[in-house]
Amino acid sequence: MKLRKIKKIIEGNWVVEGAGVRLKRIFGFGETELTDPFLLLDNFGSANPEDYLAGFPWHPHRGIETITYMIEGVVKHGDSLGNSGIIGSGQVQWMTAGSGIVHQEMPQSYEGTMRGFQLWANLPKKEKMTRPRYQDIRAEDIPEFKGEGYTIKLICGDYGGVRGPAQDIVIEPWFFDVKAEPGAEFNLKTRPGDNLLCCVFEGSGFFDKEKSSAVGPGQLAVLEDGDTLACSAAKEGLRFMLMAGRPLKEPVAWRGPIVMNTEAELRRAFEEYHKGTFIKK
Repeated sequence: MKLRKIKKIIEGNWVVEGAGVRLKRIFGFGETELTDPFLLLDNFGSANPEDYLAGFPWHPHRGIETITYMIEGVVKHGDSLGNSGIIGSGQVQWMTAGSGIVHQEMPQSYEGTMRGFQLWANLPKKEKMTRPRYQDIRAEDIPEFKGEGYTIKLICGDYGGVRGPAQDIVIEPWFFDVKAEPGAEFNLKTRPGDNLLCCVFEGSGFFDKEKSSAVGPGQLAVLEDGDTLACSAAKEGLRFMLMAGRPLKEPVAWRGPIVMNTEAELRRAFEEYHKGTFIKK
């Protein structure tokens, strides 16, 4: 058993994105080698509709996958391919932008605290121009693995014989919602070679056996390599998003919502967007 140790703790920053949505950017537009194959993680949450109703009007994506996990609230979406729908509480939308899609995501007024996450996962070079597609995942279709003092909701990946509903994902990541009871201590078996990230959004806890640094809401623990993650919940409990994936180790050319491998590919993508030839048949 090789226990993972904390490599770095990242503090999320409040930003305003879209047409005026206030959210906490946990990571993104920074040290991509630390989080590879993941590019960006936004944690949105507010009881004030003015913080989110402006939403994210029409914008393009290419070369990535965007994963929206609504913990509470409702988001309406539509795209250039004619798709439309609603992501409600507990639901997930896994969008593979691939060769290109133009879409909008518009949060709706919600009684209570609207909250959730959006994760951007990179696509490998050979899959950058794959055909766009969606996987809409209902809350009731997300299975749980129950351990002693903790529960894992598996959105993508498998653990303990339980497999998440997001299927045929190229980079084969883990995307789990882990909830631990107050004071619980447990080990999670992890895949050696994966970059592993833990973003706390309720309570606080530790992610190493030494309990060297407590991690609280809005913070991300980046773990060193190993095959075991040691978790300890504080007296108020702990809830965190666990993301794991094998790094692509490919060049990243990134501007706004488009991520390619070279500057030439990036320029071409924006030229096509402005010419109206962005969407491929």
